[in-house]
Amino acid sequence: MARPYEVSVPFRARTGGYASYRIPALVVTRAGTLLAFAEGRVGSSADHGDIDLVLKRSADGGRTWGAPQVVARNGDGTAGNPAPVVLEDGAHAGRVVLVHVRSAAAATEDRIRRGEVSAEDGRRVWLTYSDDDGVSWSAAREITAQTKRPEWRWYATTPGHALRLRHGDHAGRIVVPANHSLPPTVPGDVGTEGRYNGGHDLLSDDDGETWRIGYVDDNPDGYINVNETTAAELPDGRVYFNTRNDATAPGTRADAYSSDGGATLATPFRPQAGLVTPVVEGCVLHLGEPDVLLYSGPAAPGFRALMTVRASRDGGVTWRPVHTVDGLPAAYSDLVRIDQDTVGLLYETGDFSAYSTITFRRVPVEELV
Repeated sequence: MARPYEVSVPFRARTGGYASYRIPALVVTRAGTLLAFAEGRVGSSADHGDIDLVLKRSADGGRTWGAPQVVARNGDGTAGNPAPVVLEDGAHAGRVVLVHVRSAAAATEDRIRRGEVSAEDGRRVWLTYSDDDGVSWSAAREITAQTKRPEWRWYATTPGHALRLRHGDHAGRIVVPANHSLPPTVPGDVGTEGRYNGGHDLLSDDDGETWRIGYVDDNPDGYINVNETTAAELPDGRVYFNTRNDATAPGTRADAYSSDGGATLATPFRPQAGLVTPVVEGCVLHLGEPDVLLYSGPAAPGFRALMTVRASRDGGVTWRPVHTVDGLPAAYSDLVRIDQDTVGLLYETGDFSAYSTITFRRVPVEELV
């Protein structure tokens, strides 16, 4: 007999004044409140246009959700790619920091990658924070000058939760995985080619007051071209990065490690063919105790479907499936450790489209280890 999993739907398309909700991100606050973030897309499901960053809060572990809140709005333009992180200790203990990107409504990814959009209308990086468990949020401030090189065109943070390191010399550092695109260098190219994708991360050692760029991996060789990236801290202090790849390397995932808190990579990203997925965002989460690294994402090789959680007991070297949700369409996802016994999975899914809902599922830790 199948286990009766606890499932809820914080975001459903064509409700709350939005045509579509996409790009889930999930954190749990020091008080135990779940914060589920998403892009609320006003007019359509397109990646550009009038898009707000929206939030729902849950005080009962994701079983029910409160009223929707708008966390960030960019007029009739785009505010998206939420990258939240909780500061668990220190001078700002309890603060939720939310890094995100903004761009003009007409600034499509294609036009940005072609160099047809001005710096003012293109992708820019912003930050807001909450000191009251996600109830209210500070006025947003721009941090583009610290976090984006002038030559980069397309730009996106995560998607999904960011990190605050807990171990070693860099404990307390915020790490935000991100990606960018380069101007074309091959005659005949226009900049939309996958070879110009690159990855980097953003680092802050003062709870988000100041920022700098850490590693950069943007070799346009057409083999591995880093795109949407997720990260987790391993017990030995290394940071594990896992990225979407749409190039000639085996498989559609690649990974890398950092031994200096995300400032550099031990080696460039290499293929991770042990994770069979379509080309899509994924999420990694280290459970802490036990020593298990999780990955969530669709497992159908050619389609965005079959949401599955996979586990690694060797820090991301090898992987095995541990929890399959169902065979339905599914796309982006995020994971959080709710408590000793439960992991939360927030993911895009629907009966006939992966973008009909953003659904939440409570999964027992005992199934994942």
